[in-house]
Amino acid sequence: MDFLQLLSCACIIFTVGMFTTGLTDLKKMKATQSADNVQFLPFLTTCLNNLGWLYYGLLKGDGTLMLVNIIGAFLQTLYIITYCHYTKDKRRVYSLTLAMVSVLCVGWVYFTVLIPPGEAQLSQLGLTCSVFTISMYLSPLADLLDIVRTKSVERLSFSLTVATFFTSTSWTLYGLQLHDYYIMVPNTPGIFTSIIRFFLFWWFGDVMSNKSSYKLIQI
Repeated sequence: MDFLQLLSCACIIFTVGMFTTGLTDLKKMKATQSADNVQFLPFLTTCLNNLGWLYYGLLKGDGTLMLVNIIGAFLQTLYIITYCHYTKDKRRVYSLTLAMVSVLCVGWVYFTVLIPPGEAQLSQLGLTCSVFTISMYLSPLADLLDIVRTKSVERLSFSLTVATFFTSTSWTLYGLQLHDYYIMVPNTPGIFTSIIRFFLFWWFGDVMSNKSSYKLIQI
């Protein structure tokens, strides 16, 4: 097995492992028959992210990207359906879901109809997916600032932080090996934000006592 194949396996294992963290919320919803205290927006944004990278993988013919994001999109769809079933605020949930579907339709028309197939199509799609992924990596910074203010890491999950670090690192190396900066660049912030969280665990809390979850999106 060469280095690229090894990186491909690492990307699949770590990313799918990170996606399955949502199973904890799914079990919680089924056990309590309620969607209270479970965030819905991360399921939607992750699904949208998965579908964007899946299309990029299809255009590029990258089996690793396709496999990971097919599994990711399936899991997020499962989480979304479960949330819709148990939530009391169905109007807001359906509105957000409809908005995501509308974004997907607009994106599909733009990238398949308005842009001719070829390098321009691949480049613009890769740039769009990269910007979206970077924004999702940077969005938790507000929570990190709040953790510094309160000096509490109860809102963080150490196991998910470890998974995020290895996932981001493997995708960064994978993109570097392929000379694909649309894969490499957006995953680099995930490494740095994970290191920041490791520091917060070391500075403010005992990682073994942490029981809460912290959601982060990766392709």
